[in-house]
Amino acid sequence: MEKQNITLSIPKEILREAKHLAVDRGISLSGFLIEALEERVKRLSQMRRAAERQRTLMRSGLKLGTKGKIRWTREDLHAR
Repeated sequence: MEKQNITLSIPKEILREAKHLAVDRGISLSGFLIEALEERVKRLSQMRRAAERQRTLMRSGLKLGTKGKIRWTREDLHAR
C-alpha cells in the first residue's frame, strides 16, 4: 500500500497518552495511529453498509404472508 506523509496538530495531552499506549503495545506512534484509523474506517464502513441494507429492506418491505391484503377485522383481533 502506498503511503503518504501528513502533518497533524494534536493536543499535547492526547499525544503524550498516545505515545504511552504505543509503547505499551510495542509499536511506533505512527503504527499506533495507523491501527486506530484502520479500525475506525472499518467500523464506519460496516455501519454504512448495514444502514444501506436496512434502507433497502425498508423500501422493499417484509413478506408477512398477507400479499398486501388484510383478512381480519379489528373485532377479530380483539375478540374475548
